[in-house]
Amino acid sequence: MIELVIEQRRRDLGGGMEVGRVLPFHKRRMVGPFIFFDHIGPMDLEAGKSRGLDIRPHPHIGLSTVTYLFDGEMMHRDSVGSEIAIRPGEVNWMTAGRGITHSERFEKAQAVGDHLHGIQAWVALPVADEEGDPTFSHHEGVELPHWEQDGVFGRLIAGSAFGLTAAVKTHSPLFYLHMELTAGARAEVPANYSERALYIARGEIAIAGQHFFAGQMAVLAAGPAFLTALTPATVMLLGGEPIGERHIYWNFVSSSPERIEQAKADWQAGRMKLPDLDNQEYTPLPRRDG
Repeated sequence: MIELVIEQRRRDLGGGMEVGRVLPFHKRRMVGPFIFFDHIGPMDLEAGKSRGLDIRPHPHIGLSTVTYLFDGEMMHRDSVGSEIAIRPGEVNWMTAGRGITHSERFEKAQAVGDHLHGIQAWVALPVADEEGDPTFSHHEGVELPHWEQDGVFGRLIAGSAFGLTAAVKTHSPLFYLHMELTAGARAEVPANYSERALYIARGEIAIAGQHFFAGQMAVLAAGPAFLTALTPATVMLLGGEPIGERHIYWNFVSSSPERIEQAKADWQAGRMKLPDLDNQEYTPLPRRDG
Protein backbone atom coordinates (compact mmCIF):
# COMPACT_ATOMS: atom_id res chain seq x y z
CA MET A 1 0.00 0.00 0.00
CA ILE A 2 2.71 2.52 1.05
CA GLU A 3 5.84 2.49 -1.14
CA LEU A 4 7.74 5.32 0.54
CA VAL A 5 7.36 8.04 3.15
CA ILE A 6 9.08 11.36 2.44
CA GLU A 7 9.68 13.85 5.24
CA GLN A 8 9.81 17.52 4.29
CA ARG A 9 13.28 19.07 4.56
CA ARG A 10 13.50 22.70 5.62
CA ARG A 11 15.01 25.01 3.01
CA ASP A 12 15.86 28.70 3.46
CA LEU A 13 15.04 30.63 0.28
CA GLY A 14 16.60 33.80 1.66
CA GLY A 15 15.23 36.84 3.43
CA GLY A 16 13.64 34.70 6.11
CA MET A 17 11.46 32.69 3.71
CA GLU A 18 11.64 29.03 4.73
CA VAL A 19 9.79 26.18 3.03
CA GLY A 20 9.40 22.45 3.51
CA ARG A 21 10.93 20.76 0.44
CA VAL A 22 9.38 17.37 -0.37
CA LEU A 23 10.13 16.71 -4.04
CA PRO A 24 12.55 16.01 -5.57
CA PHE A 25 13.81 13.38 -3.11
CA HIS A 26 16.86 11.18 -3.63
CA LYS A 27 14.78 8.01 -3.46
CA ARG A 28 11.90 9.40 -5.48
CA ARG A 29 12.52 12.22 -7.93
CA MET A 30 8.98 12.42 -9.34
CA VAL A 31 5.41 11.28 -8.76
CA GLY A 32 3.80 11.09 -12.19
CA PRO A 33 4.82 14.39 -13.82
CA PHE A 34 5.17 16.19 -10.44
CA ILE A 35 8.87 16.97 -10.03
CA PHE A 36 8.86 19.63 -7.30
CA PHE A 37 6.75 20.16 -4.19
CA ASP A 38 7.30 22.88 -1.59
CA HIS A 39 5.19 23.49 1.52
CA ILE A 40 5.10 27.28 2.12
CA GLY A 41 4.63 28.26 5.76
CA PRO A 42 2.52 28.42 7.76
CA MET A 43 4.08 31.69 8.86
CA ASP A 44 3.03 35.12 10.08
CA LEU A 45 4.35 38.09 8.12
CA GLU A 46 4.60 41.35 10.02
CA ALA A 47 3.58 44.57 8.32
CA GLY A 48 6.50 46.62 7.07
CA LYS A 49 9.04 43.82 7.46
CA SER A 50 8.26 41.38 4.64
CA ARG A 51 10.04 43.03 1.67
CA GLY A 52 13.02 40.71 2.02
CA LEU A 53 10.78 37.68 1.61
CA ASP A 54 9.84 38.65 -1.95
CA ILE A 55 10.77 36.17 -4.67
CA ARG A 56 12.51 38.43 -7.19
CA PRO A 57 12.21 37.84 -10.96
CA HIS A 58 13.66 34.47 -11.95
CA PRO A 59 13.39 32.11 -14.95
CA HIS A 60 11.87 28.70 -15.72
CA ILE A 61 11.92 26.28 -18.65
CA GLY A 62 10.28 22.93 -19.35
CA LEU A 63 7.64 22.92 -16.60
CA SER A 64 4.39 24.32 -15.27
CA THR A 65 4.42 25.96 -11.84
CA VAL A 66 1.30 25.47 -9.73
CA THR A 67 0.73 27.88 -6.85
CA TYR A 68 -2.10 27.20 -4.39
CA LEU A 69 -2.72 28.95 -1.07
CA PHE A 70 -4.64 27.94 2.05
CA ASP A 71 -4.05 31.37 3.65
CA GLY A 72 -2.52 34.67 2.65
CA GLU A 73 -1.86 36.49 -0.59
CA MET A 74 0.94 36.68 -3.18
CA MET A 75 1.29 39.02 -6.16
CA HIS A 76 2.33 37.31 -9.41
CA ARG A 77 3.94 39.14 -12.35
CA ASP A 78 5.48 37.48 -15.40
CA SER A 79 7.09 38.03 -18.80
CA VAL A 80 3.89 37.30 -20.76
CA GLY A 81 2.32 40.39 -19.16
CA SER A 82 0.36 38.87 -16.28
CA GLU A 83 -0.18 40.72 -13.01
CA ILE A 84 -2.58 39.17 -10.51
CA ALA A 85 -2.83 38.45 -6.81
CA ILE A 86 -3.47 34.84 -5.79
CA ARG A 87 -5.64 34.23 -2.74
CA PRO A 88 -6.80 31.12 -0.85
CA GLY A 89 -8.59 28.49 -2.93
CA GLU A 90 -7.35 29.92 -6.24
CA VAL A 91 -4.74 28.48 -8.57
CA ASN A 92 -1.98 30.08 -10.65
CA TRP A 93 -0.86 27.74 -13.44
CA MET A 94 2.17 29.07 -15.32
CA THR A 95 3.59 27.01 -18.18
CA ALA A 96 7.19 27.96 -18.93
CA GLY A 97 7.70 26.00 -22.15
CA ARG A 98 10.83 27.37 -23.82
CA GLY A 99 11.18 30.07 -21.19
CA ILE A 100 9.34 32.46 -18.88
CA THR A 101 10.29 34.71 -15.98
CA HIS A 102 8.16 35.75 -13.01
CA SER A 103 8.18 37.23 -9.53
CA GLU A 104 6.11 36.58 -6.42
CA ARG A 105 5.82 39.42 -3.95
CA PHE A 106 4.11 39.83 -0.61
CA GLU A 107 2.63 43.28 -1.04
CA LYS A 108 -0.39 42.76 1.22
CA ALA A 109 1.90 41.53 3.98
CA GLN A 110 4.17 44.54 3.53
CA ALA A 111 1.20 46.86 3.93
CA VAL A 112 -0.91 45.29 6.67
CA GLY A 113 0.69 41.96 7.65
CA ASP A 114 -0.50 38.49 6.62
CA HIS A 115 -0.60 34.81 7.51
CA LEU A 116 0.90 32.73 4.69
CA HIS A 117 0.31 29.04 4.07
CA GLY A 118 0.30 27.14 0.77
CA ILE A 119 1.93 24.80 -1.70
CA GLN A 120 3.98 25.37 -4.82
CA ALA A 121 4.40 22.39 -7.11
CA TRP A 122 6.06 21.95 -10.49
CA VAL A 123 4.75 19.68 -13.22
CA ALA A 124 7.30 18.60 -15.83
CA LEU A 125 6.19 18.92 -19.45
CA PRO A 126 6.21 16.09 -22.00
CA VAL A 127 9.08 16.29 -24.51
CA ALA A 128 6.73 17.52 -27.24
CA ASP A 129 5.72 20.53 -25.10
CA GLU A 130 9.04 21.46 -23.51
CA GLU A 131 9.75 24.17 -26.09
CA GLY A 132 6.18 25.43 -26.45
CA ASP A 133 4.99 29.00 -25.96
CA PRO A 134 4.92 30.24 -22.36
CA THR A 135 1.44 30.83 -20.93
CA PHE A 136 -0.25 31.82 -17.68
CA SER A 137 -3.76 31.19 -16.34
CA HIS A 138 -5.45 32.14 -13.08
CA HIS A 139 -8.53 30.32 -11.81
CA GLU A 140 -10.84 31.49 -9.04
CA GLY A 141 -12.02 28.98 -6.46
CA VAL A 142 -15.57 28.99 -7.87
CA GLU A 143 -14.15 27.85 -11.25
CA LEU A 144 -12.60 24.72 -9.74
CA PRO A 145 -14.73 21.57 -9.35
CA HIS A 146 -15.50 20.96 -5.69
CA TRP A 147 -17.76 18.91 -3.45
CA GLU A 148 -18.62 18.41 0.21
CA GLN A 149 -19.87 15.16 1.74
CA ASP A 150 -19.57 13.23 5.00
CA GLY A 151 -17.02 15.56 6.56
CA VAL A 152 -14.88 15.90 3.43
CA PHE A 153 -14.49 19.06 1.36
CA GLY A 154 -12.65 18.42 -1.91
CA ARG A 155 -11.41 20.77 -4.61
CA LEU A 156 -9.91 19.56 -7.90
CA ILE A 157 -7.06 21.94 -8.70
CA ALA A 158 -5.96 20.35 -11.97
CA GLY A 159 -6.43 17.26 -14.12
CA SER A 160 -9.18 14.67 -13.75
CA ALA A 161 -10.48 12.64 -10.79
CA PHE A 162 -13.78 11.17 -9.59
CA GLY A 163 -15.45 11.94 -12.92
CA LEU A 164 -14.52 15.64 -12.73
CA THR A 165 -12.09 17.63 -14.88
CA ALA A 166 -10.59 21.00 -13.93
CA ALA A 167 -10.43 23.90 -16.38
CA VAL A 168 -6.66 24.24 -16.10
CA LYS A 169 -4.94 23.17 -19.33
CA THR A 170 -2.57 20.28 -18.60
CA HIS A 171 -0.19 18.45 -20.93
CA SER A 172 -0.21 14.89 -19.57
CA PRO A 173 -2.57 12.69 -17.51
CA LEU A 174 -2.57 13.86 -13.87
CA PHE A 175 -4.68 14.82 -10.88
CA TYR A 176 -4.13 17.37 -8.12
CA LEU A 177 -6.62 17.66 -5.25
CA HIS A 178 -7.06 19.66 -2.06
CA MET A 179 -9.09 17.98 0.70
CA GLU A 180 -10.21 19.30 4.07
CA LEU A 181 -11.38 16.54 6.43
CA THR A 182 -13.07 16.65 9.81
CA ALA A 183 -11.85 14.18 12.44
CA GLY A 184 -13.07 10.69 11.57
CA ALA A 185 -13.88 11.51 7.93
CA ARG A 186 -12.84 8.99 5.27
CA ALA A 187 -11.86 9.72 1.67
CA GLU A 188 -10.83 7.74 -1.39
CA VAL A 189 -7.63 8.31 -3.35
CA PRO A 190 -8.10 8.32 -7.15
CA ALA A 191 -7.16 4.85 -8.37
CA ASN A 192 -6.83 5.14 -12.15
CA TYR A 193 -3.27 6.50 -12.25
CA SER A 194 -0.05 4.50 -12.09
CA GLU A 195 1.71 6.89 -9.67
CA ARG A 196 0.06 8.57 -6.68
CA ALA A 197 0.96 10.29 -3.44
CA LEU A 198 -0.60 12.38 -0.73
CA TYR A 199 0.87 15.12 1.43
CA ILE A 200 -0.39 16.10 4.87
CA ALA A 201 -0.25 19.88 5.24
CA ARG A 202 -2.13 19.92 8.56
CA GLY A 203 -3.31 17.33 11.06
CA GLU A 204 -2.97 13.54 11.20
CA ILE A 205 -4.37 10.76 9.00
CA ALA A 206 -4.25 6.99 8.74
CA ILE A 207 -3.90 4.75 5.67
CA ALA A 208 -4.14 0.97 6.03
CA GLY A 209 -3.41 1.21 9.75
CA GLN A 210 -0.34 3.47 9.36
CA HIS A 211 -0.39 6.96 10.87
CA PHE A 212 0.94 10.01 9.04
CA PHE A 213 1.52 13.53 10.26
CA ALA A 214 1.84 17.07 8.90
CA GLY A 215 4.98 17.44 6.79
CA GLN A 216 4.94 13.88 5.43
CA MET A 217 4.27 12.64 1.91
CA ALA A 218 3.12 9.03 1.47
CA VAL A 219 3.83 7.54 -1.97
CA LEU A 220 1.24 4.86 -2.68
CA ALA A 221 1.45 1.53 -4.45
CA ALA A 222 -1.10 0.64 -7.12
CA GLY A 223 -4.58 -0.36 -6.01
CA PRO A 224 -7.50 1.03 -4.00
CA ALA A 225 -6.55 3.38 -1.17
CA PHE A 226 -8.53 5.26 1.48
CA LEU A 227 -7.44 7.76 4.09
CA THR A 228 -9.06 8.51 7.43
CA ALA A 229 -8.56 11.78 9.30
CA LEU A 230 -7.49 11.20 12.91
CA THR A 231 -7.76 14.96 13.54
CA PRO A 232 -9.04 17.80 11.36
CA ALA A 233 -6.68 17.57 8.39
CA THR A 234 -5.59 19.34 5.22
CA VAL A 235 -4.33 16.89 2.59
CA MET A 236 -3.06 17.32 -0.98
CA LEU A 237 -3.45 14.34 -3.31
CA LEU A 238 -1.39 14.20 -6.50
CA GLY A 239 -0.22 11.86 -9.22
CA GLY A 240 -0.42 10.88 -12.85
CA GLU A 241 1.44 9.01 -15.53
CA PRO A 242 5.25 9.10 -15.70
CA ILE A 243 6.73 11.12 -18.56
CA GLY A 244 10.33 9.90 -18.41
CA GLU A 245 13.54 11.05 -16.77
CA ARG A 246 14.02 14.77 -16.24
CA HIS A 247 17.07 16.84 -15.33
CA ILE A 248 16.66 19.70 -12.89
CA TYR A 249 18.95 22.60 -12.03
CA TRP A 250 17.67 25.52 -9.97
CA ASN A 251 14.44 26.58 -11.76
CA PHE A 252 15.12 24.71 -14.99
CA VAL A 253 13.65 21.31 -15.92
CA SER A 254 14.38 19.45 -19.15
CA SER A 255 14.76 16.03 -20.71
CA SER A 256 18.09 17.30 -22.09
CA PRO A 257 21.09 18.28 -19.93
CA GLU A 258 22.34 20.37 -22.86
CA ARG A 259 19.12 22.40 -22.77
CA ILE A 260 19.70 23.09 -19.07
CA GLU A 261 23.16 24.44 -19.86
CA GLN A 262 21.71 26.66 -22.57
CA ALA A 263 19.12 28.06 -20.16
CA LYS A 264 21.82 28.82 -17.59
CA ALA A 265 23.85 30.66 -20.23
CA ASP A 266 20.79 32.57 -21.47
CA TRP A 267 19.93 33.78 -17.96
CA GLN A 268 23.48 34.83 -17.16
CA ALA A 269 23.73 36.71 -20.46
CA GLY A 270 20.42 38.55 -19.97
CA ARG A 271 18.72 36.89 -22.94
CA MET A 272 15.53 36.04 -21.03
CA LYS A 273 12.97 38.84 -20.85
CA LEU A 274 12.06 40.02 -17.35
CA PRO A 275 8.43 40.50 -16.26
CA ASP A 276 6.87 43.50 -17.98
CA LEU A 277 5.75 45.01 -14.67
CA ASP A 278 8.67 43.93 -12.48
CA ASN A 279 11.94 44.38 -14.37
CA GLN A 280 14.13 46.44 -12.07
CA GLU A 281 15.84 43.53 -10.31
CA TYR A 282 16.40 39.82 -10.74
CA THR A 283 17.69 36.68 -9.02
CA PRO A 284 21.25 35.74 -10.08
CA LEU A 285 22.00 32.21 -11.26
CA PRO A 286 23.25 30.23 -8.25
CA ARG A 287 26.71 28.71 -8.42
CA ARG A 288 25.24 25.29 -7.75
CA ASP A 289 21.78 23.71 -7.65
CA GLY A 290 19.92 24.05 -4.40
